[in-house]
Amino acid sequence: MELLDCKGYPCPQPVLKTRAYILAHPEAETFSVVVDNRASAENVMRFLESQGFQTRFEESSNEFVITAHQSCTVPLPETSALQKTAPDVTQTLVVIVNDVIGNGDRELGTKLMLNFLKTLSEMGESLWRIILLNDGVRLSIEGAETLPVLQQLASDGVSILVCGTCLNYYQLLEKKQVGETTNMLDVVTSMQLAAKIIHL
Repeated sequence: MELLDCKGYPCPQPVLKTRAYILAHPEAETFSVVVDNRASAENVMRFLESQGFQTRFEESSNEFVITAHQSCTVPLPETSALQKTAPDVTQTLVVIVNDVIGNGDRELGTKLMLNFLKTLSEMGESLWRIILLNDGVRLSIEGAETLPVLQQLASDGVSILVCGTCLNYYQLLEKKQVGETTNMLDVVTSMQLAAKIIHL
């Protein structure tokens, strides 16, 4: 069984190398990908499952091994698995890179962010996806005042992606309570697909 060693590669390289392997070996029914952090493991698993693979996950010391078994004909991706869920031309992407709004008083900035997220539902069906990057990932963790609001948006069908590299950097991966752990390939693809991007 082929072992694809992606240890030491930053996001989104493990996903890109996995995609390249699938493209180069469409006949491969079973192979494994090894990474050195849980965020990369979640990203690789999500990508493989979107391509029709069944996955098995094993963790030992500082290695995370994802074994993939082809359970159906695998669509060869041109860009990302996100292309399968391309939004309508009217739909909007919101990119949030901080846990507050503005650079002034932090307490005020926190209240403004909470009010902003609560008001996003007024966009209706045009709100497609929210991406949380850098300090923005703090909005998705347990104990955050914004968490119930994001959970409600997710239950209403809004896609929420949370940067895995950022979660790892702040040691918050285990505390994330909403959304899918994501990588920069998904971020770039989302920007390509969105009709409108709001950056906050």
